[in-house]
Amino acid sequence: MALEFTDSNLKEYIAGGKPVVVDFWAEWCGPCRMITPIIEELAEAYEGQVEIGKMNVDDNTETPEEYGIRNIPTILFFKNGELVDKQVGAVQKSALEDKIKALL
Repeated sequence: MALEFTDSNLKEYIAGGKPVVVDFWAEWCGPCRMITPIIEELAEAYEGQVEIGKMNVDDNTETPEEYGIRNIPTILFFKNGELVDKQVGAVQKSALEDKIKALL
C-alpha cells in the first residue's frame, strides 16, 4: 500500500536510507487519479526496498513549493537523500518502474 507523505514526515523518509518515490497529486486532478492504481501496484511490488507514496498538494503546501511543483501529477525520485529524477505528467507503469529500478 502506498504511504501517505506529508510536509511533516517526508524529510524523515528521505533521510531514512531507502530510496523514496513521491507522487504529488490532488483529488480534483484527472491524470492523478489515472496513475493512482499504478502507484499502489508499485508500492506493493517494491515494499521493503523503496518507500513509495503520495502527497496531496492541497493538504500539504510547503513541500511542493520547496521542490517547485507546478504541475501535477509530478513524481520525484530520491536516492541517498538526494533528488535524482523527476517525472511530470501521467506515464505508463513501465516508465515509472524503470526509474524505480534505477534507484536500486
